[in-house]
Amino acid sequence: MKHRFAVLDIFRGIFSSLVVLFHMSAFSDTAIINNKFIYNSDLFVDFFFVLSGFVITYSYQSISTGQEFGQFYKKRFFRLYPLHLIVLILFVGIELSKHSASGYVHVNKIENISNNLQTFITNIFLVNSVGFPGIHDVSWNIASWSISAEMIAYMVFGLVMLLINRISFAKNRLLLPVLVIFTASAILFFNTGSFKLDYNFDFGFLRGIVGFFVGVICFNTFDALKNQLFKLGSTLFTFLEIVLLIVVIGFVWQGAVYKNLGFIYEILFFATILVFAFEKGWLSEQLKKSNFLHQTGKYSYSIYMIHTLILSLFNIAFIRVLKFPPSAYAYLFILNYAIIYFASAWTYKNIEMRFNNLGKAKINKEKLITAEKIG
Repeated sequence: MKHRFAVLDIFRGIFSSLVVLFHMSAFSDTAIINNKFIYNSDLFVDFFFVLSGFVITYSYQSISTGQEFGQFYKKRFFRLYPLHLIVLILFVGIELSKHSASGYVHVNKIENISNNLQTFITNIFLVNSVGFPGIHDVSWNIASWSISAEMIAYMVFGLVMLLINRISFAKNRLLLPVLVIFTASAILFFNTGSFKLDYNFDFGFLRGIVGFFVGVICFNTFDALKNQLFKLGSTLFTFLEIVLLIVVIGFVWQGAVYKNLGFIYEILFFATILVFAFEKGWLSEQLKKSNFLHQTGKYSYSIYMIHTLILSLFNIAFIRVLKFPPSAYAYLFILNYAIIYFASAWTYKNIEMRFNNLGKAKINKEKLITAEKIG
């Protein structure tokens, strides 16, 4: 039976919600949202990368054949791509309607030079985190660059697992992941002169690879130490959970100072995931009591993917049409988030899970055909 890391899923939901507030802060004028912690909450995208590396390694570290690699990539494709594509098409529809809408309501960037045919193609093929010549900003669904980085990280991960499981690297499962982190970091530094964590459309794929493989090492560390650490008392884990949460909040609050040293956040997220994966502390127990947090974790991908679309439409409706002042986000953020949450519940059920199940059925059919051929 596969273990479900419930608290880590809850963190995924909490941090995706903080990314929502990060983007909401561009429209608002209230201390509730417009503060240093929210302004730097885009850093939690790197938590997603590390967590993804952790859970993917747990589930797919045994990849040893080209067929298994292909099945793994197809599963992840069917899990992530359909919602990405549908939201992208919706953004195209909005872009095409801007001229007509401008006669009735103020429209920012009627001619958004970032939303063009070239960036549409890079979004379609999920390479919009690579940084092609002529592209100077995020485009269309601005959150989707991280999905591009994620899919590229999956490709590298599959190749690494093939090497580990088929060649002599199997005795040391840390060697290749460390080499991948070092190589991606070196390329990033060579091209940018820094290790910042604010690259997206340009070198976001390197940012994603580094975080993902930090997560790979995090799981291998957890796997190696779990039998010894599970024996430790809950009091120690409670202490570690509280300290780590305080430290993470503090460093995110001071993100403007420390973003240039991106490895600090990779280390912090590594430690946070490692400790909370055991789910033995008081904080873990409290988090698991909330059904809402469990649901938020379940819907986290949808929350992340659709929130920029809904934020834009909400801003048009309440700020430009109904003339609410930006300070009204002191309470409007609740309504805005509620709309995103319930819309995400719908997209999770009707898009994410529907295509995910379709992908599983397709892969199972391929396995059956292969087995019949062998038989």
